[in-house]
Amino acid sequence: MENDNKHTWKTKLHEIIYEADTRAGKLFDIILLIAILASIVLVMLESISSFDEKYHAFLNVSEWVITILFTIEYIVRIITVNKPIKYITSFYGIVDLLSTIPKYLSLFFVGSQALVALRALRLLRIFRILKLARYLGASNQLASAIKASRAKISVFLFAVIIASVIFGTIMYLVEGADSGFTNIPKSVYWCIVTLTTVGFGDIAPVTPLGQFIAAVIMVMGYGIIAVPTGIVSAEYTKATNSKDKITKEEETQLKTVTLNTQCCANCLAVKHQDGAEFCHKCGCKLHYD
Repeated sequence: MENDNKHTWKTKLHEIIYEADTRAGKLFDIILLIAILASIVLVMLESISSFDEKYHAFLNVSEWVITILFTIEYIVRIITVNKPIKYITSFYGIVDLLSTIPKYLSLFFVGSQALVALRALRLLRIFRILKLARYLGASNQLASAIKASRAKISVFLFAVIIASVIFGTIMYLVEGADSGFTNIPKSVYWCIVTLTTVGFGDIAPVTPLGQFIAAVIMVMGYGIIAVPTGIVSAEYTKATNSKDKITKEEETQLKTVTLNTQCCANCLAVKHQDGAEFCHKCGCKLHYD
């Protein structure tokens, strides 16, 4: 009976902390996100010297309170799963740990509390609350287009680097140290800044020939910016047009995107079908009455 009670409270805690289908789970995640945002705001305010001098004690205490709450949450997440190592080594597990330890490190290393801003990564959990899984299909298609374009983009970037080295060397020879082009690496830096249309203005050509070459590089920059976009767009269009050629099995998989947030307490598997009673990965029961 004692084991059943233990199993019950662990199961309830697991549903609240890891899932957002229940009212308690949604409330927990919303409170968690508010705490994360509050923590990030506190870190930002702490970086303002005038504000920190006036409210340092309040900022410090508030940050410690949030850190302790996150520490308790992290420990509870470990306790409520059957395989703690699975959670600890998962993406969210690592993010949760990294977002908790900076404040403790500040006791030994000055300035490390600024790393608390890593908690912004925890805001990724908002996708679970808002149930944005319906957009995963489109995002996966875009990711596939970028992946398919990586070879062409790599060749293009390599060509841009070569062009930057050539034009940078030419500008070094044309302008020289008197104009700020003191060495080839610095000239290449100027060429990259100009080619990408950033234009910091820390170095500028002064000779008529140098200004002409700079104008050519600027015009080339507009075309260079458009090329990667065109490559990815072409691959995305190709992937969109090929959707009619997918098999029935692939079509079924695309249509079975689930919007529930059930998480297996044993293996932390997600993406279960609506109304599923058992984990699709390990077969363990998802919920216990």
